[in-house]
Amino acid sequence: MTDANPTSLDLGRPTEGDVVDLILADHRLFEDLLRQLRDASADRDAVRRAFSALHVAHAVAEEEEVYPTLRRKDAISEHEAEHGEEEHAEGHEALLAVMELEKCEGEEFDDAVEELAGAVNHHLTEEELTILNPAREEIDEDVRLRLGEAFCRLRNEAIEAGRGSVEDLREIVAQAEKEGLLDDED
Repeated sequence: MTDANPTSLDLGRPTEGDVVDLILADHRLFEDLLRQLRDASADRDAVRRAFSALHVAHAVAEEEEVYPTLRRKDAISEHEAEHGEEEHAEGHEALLAVMELEKCEGEEFDDAVEELAGAVNHHLTEEELTILNPAREEIDEDVRLRLGEAFCRLRNEAIEAGRGSVEDLREIVAQAEKEGLLDDED
């Protein structure tokens, strides 16, 4: 673990594997971290920092490597890739609300975690159905393995660089707003 690691929680540092399996492993880790955020006896500050580091790293790896490769291979459409990016932005925005809270307890924290869980769980379900299934069915195993290595490299680099800080999230959310990824539909 490096000094840049924002938390003592182990996020894993895979280096290879089928990209579908690697993404699914992160999805299960997100679900576990969300359960810990709901647990009043957990170190919620450490959990939210770990969640943030993983969320940013995972999104960076998918948006820079996975989605473009799947689009080039015609496994997913441009719309599906863009929608995945919009959902990452929504997750970042909900996560920023959790990260900016001074206390990790009380109704305000619980409401922010509920909003985050809704955004993330929606994305995980949709991505598994509309992006990972086509990747599984239409992309050769050797390509998924090469893509897995690239995913791991970008994910791990982002975690080691300490991505996911409040300042980082503010910049990410501001950029997403500029790009129109966070159009309010409410």
